[in-house]
This record gives sequence, structure tokens and C-alpha cells, in this order.
Amino acid sequence: MNLRLSFAQASATGPREENQDALRLVTPAPELAASKGYLFALADGVSQCADGGLAARASLQALALDYYATPATWGVAQALDKLLLAQNRWLRAQGNGQPLLTTLSALVLRGRRFTLAHVGDCRVYRWQAGRLQCLSEDHVWDQPGMQHVLKRALGLDQHLLVDYREGELNEGERFVLLSDGVWACLGDQRIQTILREHPDLQEAADTLVATAHHAGSQDNASALLVQVDAVGAANLGDTLAQLQHWPLPGALREGQLIDGWQVGSLLAHSRQALLYRVQDSQGQPWLLKTLPQARDQEPGAAQALLLEEWFLRRLAGRHFPEVHPAGQRQHLYYLMREYPGLTLAGHPPMPLAQWLEVARQLLQAVGVLHRRNLLHRDIKPDNLHLGSDGQLRLLDFGLAYCPGLSEDPPNALPGTPSFIAPEAFEGAPPGPRQDLYAAGVTLYRLLTGHYPYGEVEAFQRPRFGVPINPARYRPDLPEWLQRNLLQAVAAEPAQRFETAEQWLLLLERGDRQESVERPRPLLEREPLKVWRTIALLALALNLLLLLVLLKH
Repeated sequence: MNLRLSFAQASATGPREENQDALRLVTPAPELAASKGYLFALADGVSQCADGGLAARASLQALALDYYATPATWGVAQALDKLLLAQNRWLRAQGNGQPLLTTLSALVLRGRRFTLAHVGDCRVYRWQAGRLQCLSEDHVWDQPGMQHVLKRALGLDQHLLVDYREGELNEGERFVLLSDGVWACLGDQRIQTILREHPDLQEAADTLVATAHHAGSQDNASALLVQVDAVGAANLGDTLAQLQHWPLPGALREGQLIDGWQVGSLLAHSRQALLYRVQDSQGQPWLLKTLPQARDQEPGAAQALLLEEWFLRRLAGRHFPEVHPAGQRQHLYYLMREYPGLTLAGHPPMPLAQWLEVARQLLQAVGVLHRRNLLHRDIKPDNLHLGSDGQLRLLDFGLAYCPGLSEDPPNALPGTPSFIAPEAFEGAPPGPRQDLYAAGVTLYRLLTGHYPYGEVEAFQRPRFGVPINPARYRPDLPEWLQRNLLQAVAAEPAQRFETAEQWLLLLERGDRQESVERPRPLLEREPLKVWRTIALLALALNLLLLLVLLKH
């Protein structure tokens, strides 16, 4: 489920000559909203400075533009902090000795969590079930007569200190951002009454602003209201935030209950992971993947498991296992659906018709993967599951890589040696053509039972020459298919297919390629005969010239 919000805003100049308040709401496209969230901000320019209105408007403009350009690896608070520090420097440099000053409160709602950044004397409230809670602190001096003098603001000091607060979202609650022209005049009790009496957001925002001025506010008055209509699914940032609360489940016993799941048999046990069969309350089978206890203190191990889950969520579709939301999870694991069928590990050479269908589905899966900016890095028969319904699914994203998000340890060479592309052995960074090479070796093996360059052992430094033509093992292969496979496993990356879609198109054209391809020149078809003929002609021409010279 996606996060759904309603919002409203209102602002009035009041008795002032200029409205120096600024409001900003950013509701980006769904994909960007899922990764970066929705941004709501209120700034109140300080009127005693050179141009408080400019400071407020420029700060919100910079924040709205730059926040969505920050790297995916930055958390919300980290991104806001870096941007606000940069804006603080800009404001101090623009005033020609009189810095531009503004207060600012920014709220980001993403998935199931909120993040608040606050500096100054605007206020951010949380209102739910008739209860009003102030989430922000007023950064003013508390001495008598100094209650309206700011001790923190953007542009005020060289070293900016911003308050941050994070928490879980609740369906139906509201966040209320108010300038001091509203809250200082109305007080919390009156604000709460207005929110209770006006369930319509826009009416509530308008009433807060109008009532403040009717009550004698001499300042600009602004209100921004956000209502959580539906809480979204947890995303990567939310999930990683829970790491400190999720212990490893430890060794599980058959029949044991964990977070409401009944444990069945242990299906796989390696140094990297444990895989259990479990059942939900309706008796439906799922697979639970967690880490062995020995990896509990291993740096990055827990985050890698949750990254794997997040990658699979991004790839939702028929070519990948379904991931369970696991909303009541209290331990470090994730759940994916179990499907009837078998992996293709150790599968004998396939009949051509079955192989073509497997190849088609594998390339479709790889195409989806790469369009989501993900690399699998361990494509091999063991990680292909062929369901009893004929559906192929790509498994095991433990080595998956997302540029800008994933990070390999130094000198790492992820993958299974016989399926690792030649350039990876030379230290080349991960790329789509390495996945396509692995897919090529996988399909070559499923068709012939052999590897195109022979099997590569662990810690071996292989040499790649010319791949063995698959027709040596399968004389029944048409020439076009031989060429497809040899291109897929070419040692030189530039000679391989550029995308999965390019290869899939040629595969689906099949033997029609023969009729549409240009006739190959004689030099390509019979090079020995051509050069032998040229040599004989050259010799005859030389003899003829020699005879002419002798006659003269």
C-alpha cells in the first residue's frame, strides 16, 4: 500500500506591509515519493534583517529542489542537515554584512515514518484522537522581555544547529505547521478546538489564520496541515531504521512459533544464510530467510539481508518470488512465497523447445532487473526456479547490486567463478553486460551440459580465448542459435549483447534471421579458397610480366 495524504495551506499578511512567511508542499511522482518521501515546509523570515521574505522563500526553494537530488544512500535527516547547512552559509554571504535570517520547519513523510527538521520559532504539532502534541521547541531566549528574540535561525550563526525528530506514522493523524503569528496568539487550547470543530483541512487552515488576526495578531499568519489517510509500506530507509530493534531469531526448531509463523523444516544452511519452510495462520507455505548466529556481529551483514528484501520488493512481478509484508516482524529475517517446482541445478541438457521458453523468460527477468537499476551478479541454474506451472523465477538476491547504494568490500569478486564475466576478474566495476554474460553461460550449460570456456574453479585465474561452439555438444542446433550463444558469452564485453531486450528480440525471431540476414561474402564463407586463388593469380601475373621483360 502507498502512503496517502491530504493537505491544505493558508497564509495572510495581516497588518504588516509584506508577507514574509513562505510555505512549500512537494508531492513528487510515486517512485520518487517512495524513495525520498513528501516534503512540507514553513519558513518565517525575520523582519529585522535585510530581507526576511527573500530569506524564507529562497530557503524553501533551495530545499525543495535540492532535497530530491540527494543520493539514495543518504537518510532523510542526513540529507536535510547537509542542505540546511549549505543554505545557512548562503544566507550569511548574501546580506553584505547583514545576513538574511529565517526560521524554518520541514517535515518529510515517507513510507511509515516521519522526519522533522526544525530551527527557530515556527511550531509543528501532531494532532490525533483529539489530543494535540507539540513536536518542536521554540528557539528563543526565555528571559523576561526576550521571548520573541531568536537564539537559533538560518543565517544567524556560522555554526547552525538544527533539531531533528523521527517517528512512526499513524493513520488518521494530522501534522500542523504554524508560524508564530498563529500559535503565539491562539495558544494550544484554541488551536485544538479549531482542529476538532473543522474536520475539513482547508477550512481548518483558513480558520486558524483568520482567527489569529481576529484575535489581534500583528504578524503574518500561516498554517500548513497534513493528514495521513493511509500509512505506506515500509521502504528501505524505514527498514534499516529498525535494525537496532530486530535481533536474530537464532536456530529455529520444527513446530516452533516465531512472530506468529509456524516453523517447518530447515531447507538450506550455509555460512551466509539459513532458509526455513514456515506456514502462516492459514497454513500457506512461505520461506523464511535469516542469518546464522555466527554473523550476528559481522559488519554490514544485517543491512545486506534487508537490502536483499528491499530489492525483491522493487522487482515485484511474475519472474521473482513474492515477498510477504511481515508487518508484525520482531526479528531479523524476511519472508518469500514458496512455489511448487524445482531449481535448474544439475538439470540435464534441455530439449530445444523447452530451452527456448526458459531462455525467453530468463531474458525477460533480466530486462526487468536492469530497468530497475539492479544487477543480480549470481545468475546460474541453481538460482533459477522452474515452477510446476511453467513459470521461471530468478532467486537469491544476496549478491545483488544497486549503483549508488551497494558497496563491495575491497578485492571482492562476487558470484560463482564459472559464471563470472572475464572483465570482472580484471577488476572492472559491475555492469549489465556481466549479468548478460552469466545468463549466456547459464543458457549454454542448460542446452549442452558444458561450460563455454570449461569449468572455472574457486581462486583460479582463468584465461579466456575462443568459446567452444555449442554445436560440438548439440549438433542439432541451428546456426543462428549458435551465433546467439557465442555472442552472449564473448570474452570481450563490447562484442556481447548490449541489453537483455536486444538478445530477446533475436531469440524470438529465431530461424527468420537466416532469411533476413545479408548473404555472407565469399571471404567469410571460404577464406582459404579465396586467399589461395588470390595467391595463384598474383603468381601468374608476375610470370607474365617476367616474360614480357625478357622479350624486350
